[in-house]
Amino acid sequence: MTTEPLDRTVDRRAFLARTAALATASAIGAVALPSAAQAQSELAPSGATLRWNPDLDRPSAYTRPRAEAIADPTELTLAEAAWLIRAGKLTPEKLVEAYLARISTYDATYQAFNLVLAEAAIKAARAAARQPHRGALHGIPLAIKDNYYTGGTRTTANSYLFKDFVAPYDATAVAKLKAQGAIVLGKTQMGPLATTRATTPAGVITTVNAWTPANRNTDPGGSSTGTATAVAGRLAASGTGTQTGGSITAPANAQNLTGLKPTMGRVSLNGIIPLSYTRDHPGPLARDAKDAAIMLTAMAGPDPADPRTQGLPPLPNLITAATPVYAGRTVKLRWKTRIGVLPGFAGGTSPTALARQAYLAKLAAIPGATVVEVPLPDEWELLTGNAFNNVRLPERSEPFMPYLRNDLRGFGVSVTGWLQGALMGGNEFLTGQRAKLVLMERVLDQLFDKCDVVVQTSPVPFDIIGLPEIGFPIGFTDAGVPIGTILGGLPYAEDRLLSVVAAYQAVTDWHWRRPANPTATAATAAGARTAARAATVVGPDRLTAEQVAALSQ
Repeated sequence: MTTEPLDRTVDRRAFLARTAALATASAIGAVALPSAAQAQSELAPSGATLRWNPDLDRPSAYTRPRAEAIADPTELTLAEAAWLIRAGKLTPEKLVEAYLARISTYDATYQAFNLVLAEAAIKAARAAARQPHRGALHGIPLAIKDNYYTGGTRTTANSYLFKDFVAPYDATAVAKLKAQGAIVLGKTQMGPLATTRATTPAGVITTVNAWTPANRNTDPGGSSTGTATAVAGRLAASGTGTQTGGSITAPANAQNLTGLKPTMGRVSLNGIIPLSYTRDHPGPLARDAKDAAIMLTAMAGPDPADPRTQGLPPLPNLITAATPVYAGRTVKLRWKTRIGVLPGFAGGTSPTALARQAYLAKLAAIPGATVVEVPLPDEWELLTGNAFNNVRLPERSEPFMPYLRNDLRGFGVSVTGWLQGALMGGNEFLTGQRAKLVLMERVLDQLFDKCDVVVQTSPVPFDIIGLPEIGFPIGFTDAGVPIGTILGGLPYAEDRLLSVVAAYQAVTDWHWRRPANPTATAATAAGARTAARAATVVGPDRLTAEQVAALSQ
């Protein structure tokens, strides 16, 4: 672990130049779109080296379980479950079957998954028990967003276009997770082609917010809706999402999770159905900062199949960064950090405003934190508005042009965005790309001249310019709906962002809160058999008192 955060050593000018080169690459055809009609023999895996990562087996990657969590394996954080598995007190098979039991009981209500790989997950869990321990992800069940390739199974991006597409190999990020011992439970519902909250391609709402399952109108966040609902509803230990316009941070904020959107290039996009070449970011949706750090540590790294991942600074030890630091019994920040607050962030008397005020006060009380007001960069509204933000649309449309020419019905309710991109003029696109570089320069020079991280109300503009951000919970409304916020950082500052959130979570308990179970829905016959089988191992939801006592030792 370095003695200073990575953002202190990064050349901001170099990042600006890299972004300009990336914009150029998007114009010369660097996007490869999977085609359901393409012969599988023509598609090849990335060739990325899948090495064991020693950071995933350091002591900081494991958290001794809370006594109140041990009775229900699905209540454990990823790091807590990893501690039990490494200690031989919980087997991967028992953990997988506990999650499958909840899926069979509750997912007819949540509709988080569109494909559950129950048999394959149990088989993988049994295999994990026979293999040498590979670190904190060994035997951990995950939910994978359905725009990530999973070899031999359907990858549909919840669309008419790819409804029958069977991925011939794993996306690089999925392959990396599996190489560290993770188990894929299934594929999750998402916004059609990653454009909205999860609905059918025709626009009918499917996945609900795990906190208000009876109210389909409560926004669960999108487009990584299914993964968020699966993790919040305790149907998976953690999961993957993608973010182009808030699709990790928004569902994290909506469902009391910690979602980390890394810097552009930190995680390979190879094997992920694209939306925008310069704005797509794969990343984790997790229960807290430590779990997000574990996930990103496994997912990140260079990939020969994705030039965006090449030539980046080495990944620091994110798991240690996400481990709280104490001075005696007092939590302090790992690194002294200036936390910038944009105008109007905490104004007003609404529940959200009050939660933000309390959040800032809590942060300011942590030793090492300095909360400062920062002004918006010059021409902020213009540079972050739709006049330039819409230049992402041609990047969306270009790889899909064969489909647009063939049958517009394949795009379902999201067709308008693709048509807008196809019809946008070249001059608008070029002007927008230049505006993006101006925006980045002003964010780096004017905003971060006064702070190290910035509190945000929206994922814009960090989605646009590829900077990292993390969403996490800070409270609840009077109706019991989660309230979240977002912190943004400098290029490759995931370590600093995680350190701030870890300290905040060490002095608050929002991230420990879980939604109540929905009214049980009749399971399918197959699901009922799975639940009954799991009950013989771990009980339908909870362990016996004797088992709890044994695990606690």
